[in-house]
Amino acid sequence: MSETNAPVADAAAGDQPDGHSQCRRRPGEGVFLLVALGFAGWALVEAYGIAGFTSLSSPGVFPMLAAASMVASSLFVLLDVRRRPPAGASGWAIAAQFVRHVVPTRHVVVLALIVAYLVAMPALGFLASSAAFLLLAFLYLWRRPWWQALLLTITLTVAVQVVFRVVFQVVLPTGSLGLTLPGLSF
Repeated sequence: MSETNAPVADAAAGDQPDGHSQCRRRPGEGVFLLVALGFAGWALVEAYGIAGFTSLSSPGVFPMLAAASMVASSLFVLLDVRRRPPAGASGWAIAAQFVRHVVPTRHVVVLALIVAYLVAMPALGFLASSAAFLLLAFLYLWRRPWWQALLLTITLTVAVQVVFRVVFQVVLPTGSLGLTLPGLSF
């Protein structure tokens, strides 16, 4: 087999060319999976609380199936991860690696933009805060000229106003400043 046709291991997923995962555990992977399993178990209990097992067509059947699938898949992945050797680092080094891999700077910036969006909405209203969020997110993530981000932001903001306010007649929050698009608030 030539060098260009040789199977390549997926470094991000840790898979070997033969399809088996034999790499070390990633930092924090076991803890993350335990949290996912706990969430899935909680979801299963909540889904059971909807209607129990009263019938196959009860409102809680689909949520219970979804939650049971989450529990089963979390257990399956957790057992697979437990077979792998632990990550080479320990203590604070493994915590730093976990933060670097799971919470990169781009995620933190986008999360901060989302929080700012939610905080700004009561004062600015839906359209103005959404437009500000979109513009800042496009400028940060899209890496295109500012005028393209601005043009797309204006286009999307007007489209949202037309679709929700005009077509579906949904009243969008205007906020304490009362900002709306003139001529489009029927």
